[in-house]
Amino acid sequence: MKKYLVIGNPIDHSLSPKLHNYWIKKNNIEAVYDKQELKSHDLKDLIIKIRNKEINGINVTVPFKNEIISYLDELSYEADLTKSVNTIYLKNDKIVGHNTDTEGFELAIKNINYDISEKQIFIVGAGGVVSSIILALKKMKASKILLSNRTKNKAENLKKIFRDLKIIDWGKLPDFDVVINATSIGLDKNDELNIDFSKIKNGRLFYDVIYNPKQTNFIKNAKRLGNKTENGKKMFIYQAAAAFKIWHGIKPEIDDKINDLLDE
Repeated sequence: MKKYLVIGNPIDHSLSPKLHNYWIKKNNIEAVYDKQELKSHDLKDLIIKIRNKEINGINVTVPFKNEIISYLDELSYEADLTKSVNTIYLKNDKIVGHNTDTEGFELAIKNINYDISEKQIFIVGAGGVVSSIILALKKMKASKILLSNRTKNKAENLKKIFRDLKIIDWGKLPDFDVVINATSIGLDKNDELNIDFSKIKNGRLFYDVIYNPKQTNFIKNAKRLGNKTENGKKMFIYQAAAAFKIWHGIKPEIDDKINDLLDE
């Protein structure tokens, strides 16, 4: 039986096993998908297990999307450009790192019929998924991308990859059409981003990459101020579907049962 994993720290919130095991069962695949909390010193041994075919594929989440790269043999175009990996597999005896987050975010935005072109986007946070989101925004022809992070050097590192990225000092609030919470602030129901959006005109799109819980305080406050909101569930589903196709050669069906499954 083939074995797949999602790794991260924390990892309890991840619904990846629920989603992948649903698709595995539906497509009659002899496999199991689990989640595992790791620390940095565990990554080397994990990759050895892939090389030895003890593990057939891995999804990577916070905080290892960049750190895992040094243990891989090859990167896909998207992973190399973003310096972010969320999907790992063995191909021709080479351990390959790929990035399905960019595709996932782009499809999620298209799914809600929102036109990113010529819009000004403000991203809060500079974690592992942010480079993927920036690449997707550029592909969708956003007019300007602004970014703010508590630790400014992390933001500056992203600017080395995307030179036209504009860095905003933490606490300052620029004008925007879309704001994206790309931090992990919100995984705990008591988390507050502590940015006052009340002075921004309503009708903006507030997007949170967090999907569990499905309503973070960032989303709740945005709704209260009369803005459109979207959480990261659709991005999560689309990036998972892309990984599933890489591993199993099957494009999984995304139906209404998926939404019900993840909302349980």
